[in-house]
Amino acid sequence: MFQRFIRAIKSMFGGLISSMEDPKLILEQNIRELNDQIPQMNENIATVKANLLMLQKERSRNEKSIQDLTNKVRSAIQANRDDIAEGYALQLEKAKESLVHTEEQLQFAERAYEKALKVKKVFMKEKDRKIQEAKEALRASERSEWQAKISDTLEQFEVGGIDQTHDEMINRLNERSAKNEARMEIALDSIDTETMEIEANAEKLRAKSLVEQFKMEMGDKSGSINIDEEAPAKEKDSSKTVGNKEKSSS
Repeated sequence: MFQRFIRAIKSMFGGLISSMEDPKLILEQNIRELNDQIPQMNENIATVKANLLMLQKERSRNEKSIQDLTNKVRSAIQANRDDIAEGYALQLEKAKESLVHTEEQLQFAERAYEKALKVKKVFMKEKDRKIQEAKEALRASERSEWQAKISDTLEQFEVGGIDQTHDEMINRLNERSAKNEARMEIALDSIDTETMEIEANAEKLRAKSLVEQFKMEMGDKSGSINIDEEAPAKEKDSSKTVGNKEKSSS
């Protein structure tokens, strides 16, 4: 009945408690609690170690007492003092019993100390593993929170919000380009292209006349032949060759 009652309580309040728990805070608290247990564990181990040292010293005292009482019994017997030897013999018997009891306690203390060291070793290993896992989980949580913030920030960069302005500006640029092209066509149509061609041909004729005049002036000059003089000679040779070819062909 009691177990059913506990299950009912857990079913009613378990979900509420779980929703109130912050895994990050709980892991941080677990790390602190694990680290806080180390001083208490060291103190307990020190207590076990102290008990072991006390028993070792007590065993040494018992062994020394047994040795002294044994010597006293022997000395009393040698002195023919059996009455004194009997008193020392009783003390010796009690000392031996105490040594046996001390030995038993010492063995138990040694096992307890070895077990305490093993427990600490296992605890430290498990503690380090749990702390490492907790730190990794905390770092992963921090990374996920950071990535969530970045994602929220990126979602603010909406392309759809500028679609209307974007299309409007594109249309304006296209209209401006079309107007400029129309103006260029109108400007070209307004120019008298025939006049421009006549003037261009006149310029070519004038340039040809100047070249012919320059050639005539070069032909009247005498003296050393330069590169400019060699050019007409080559032209004459070429003209002769062309004339000969024409005659032979005719």
